Amino acid sequence: MCGIAGWIDFTRDLRTERQTVEAMTATLSRRGPDASGVWLSPHAAIGHRRLSVLDLEGGRQPMEAARAPGRPPVVLTYSGEVYNYRALRGQLTSRGHTFTTESDTEVVLRAYLEWGAGFVDHLAGMYAFAVWDAEREELLLVRDRLGVKPLYFHPRPGGVLFASEPKALLANPLFRPRIQLDALPVLFNPRLLMPGETPLSDLHQVPPGHLVRVDRSGVHTTPYWRLVSGEHTDDEPTTAAHVRELLSGIVSEQMVADVPTCTLLSGGLDSSAVTALAAAEHPQLTSYSMDFEDGDTDFRPTPLRPERDAPYAHAAARHIGTEHIEVLLDPSRLADAVPAALAARDLPSLGQFDTSMYLLFARIRERFTVALSGEAADEVFGGYPWFFDRATVDRDTFPWLGNGPRLTDCLAPDVRARVRPDDDEHDRYATLLARTPRLDGETGLEARMREVLYLSLQGPLAYLLDRKDRMSMAVGLEVRVPFCDHRLLEYVWNVPWKMKTGDGREKSVLRAAVADLLPSSVLDRRKSAYPATFAPAHGARVRAELDALLSDPDSPLAGLLDAEAVRRLGAHSGPMMAVADTLHLLLPLIEVDRWMREYRVTME
Repeated sequence: MCGIAGWIDFTRDLRTERQTVEAMTATLSRRGPDASGVWLSPHAAIGHRRLSVLDLEGGRQPMEAARAPGRPPVVLTYSGEVYNYRALRGQLTSRGHTFTTESDTEVVLRAYLEWGAGFVDHLAGMYAFAVWDAEREELLLVRDRLGVKPLYFHPRPGGVLFASEPKALLANPLFRPRIQLDALPVLFNPRLLMPGETPLSDLHQVPPGHLVRVDRSGVHTTPYWRLVSGEHTDDEPTTAAHVRELLSGIVSEQMVADVPTCTLLSGGLDSSAVTALAAAEHPQLTSYSMDFEDGDTDFRPTPLRPERDAPYAHAAARHIGTEHIEVLLDPSRLADAVPAALAARDLPSLGQFDTSMYLLFARIRERFTVALSGEAADEVFGGYPWFFDRATVDRDTFPWLGNGPRLTDCLAPDVRARVRPDDDEHDRYATLLARTPRLDGETGLEARMREVLYLSLQGPLAYLLDRKDRMSMAVGLEVRVPFCDHRLLEYVWNVPWKMKTGDGREKSVLRAAVADLLPSSVLDRRKSAYPATFAPAHGARVRAELDALLSDPDSPLAGLLDAEAVRRLGAHSGPMMAVADTLHLLLPLIEVDRWMREYRVTME
């Protein structure tokens, strides 16, 4: 995994901008601590920071090749892993290509030389990269199908700035962080972001499954992959067997690395399945879980977190036979990691969920460079509690919002009247709903659950993947996510909801697929999300920071919030399906305030 950055400008000579491009690239050193490189030409300046995972000696970037001797080069800066690179290498060799490294980077570069922009159809993996074709004077920005790896860009009158993270763009004086008042709903709840959208003005992400073409005529965004709905004809045993075959092959591919590899093991069905399949090929496997000190006394069950992970993680590890390491975090010290989490994200932090994950990954990185995770199984197979609450499912909005209040309820009345957050939420919902790949003839609950699953694969999944990427890459750890493999998703997408819940529980197909690998306690466990702390010290700190924010006339949010509404929401104690408690719901206020101050974000 790596960090990429670059600048295309058809109106100036970028060979004089080495210092700026080197500064942009240097901001990504934590993503790529092992090597760096910059490539300059009249209209393209390309940077790269490398985290060595495959072919540690080869694979340096930016990497260049030419269609023939003497012709202008094609230059690649690449972040990610193409898991089928060995098979692609064989195809390309048979077509006359020769290779000088063992890296997947060179395979991607030569795939472009062979197939042009159509090379994206041949790739399976998680990736974000830029290809500069000097002969055509054209840049391609490419992002994997589910958006596991980030790629930002800022269109300019004469070209574009691009990078793995906003910090690299902020190192270029041409980009300034600005937001509009209308961005408040997505700042307070980033799961509302549309594919490719960011809260910052004129800052975009390449949408998952898209490529962005930049040439003298401008910036053009095109999809290269979409989910397609079709009739599922396999019966339940055949479906479970095929899921097992797919997942086994995907995990096997993702265990390939020239550096130490481990797994994340919470004791839930998803991470336990990945760990069991990984251990089948790598018996000396190490697994990690996270818990909070005094978690046994502070824990409070919620609909999304009905149980603690610890007993199940240990049971799964014993059954699978991993060396298991439980990382215990002191909730009172989570605040110490706030600066690092904010610097990793460049956008408002997710509070405890960022800081605890950052500290977990920092511990893992002491021994390992790659980790496999169970992220996205709930979105693919249907695992969240709101999928099974019919009133929530039938509500004419995003089901993942659950039954709780909206943070935008805390906006001052005049601001709320200008922003109109309810209309904004409805418009986003209607837009994504219209994009659902429907199946002809499908009606009732089956049709609605196809919509619900599609909606969950948008903002909510992007929210989780973004957190995992930022917090892991901030310590130079590559986290791989087998459930995000598009081959698995394409198959499971068309499994009917009735079959997905065939045994009366969530993720029935996945449970059947790995039934022989896991102990019954883990196999039958209910969904429990990433741990949240309920420690009194953490709650007291959040309340104190909220009080300070509401009383500070210099806060960037001063005048935008209804202080009494914030306090009323903070006193709300009823159970909520989608959040741990109201203090966790209010955390974005603190984090938006902190981010706007730290990054000197101006509001238009």
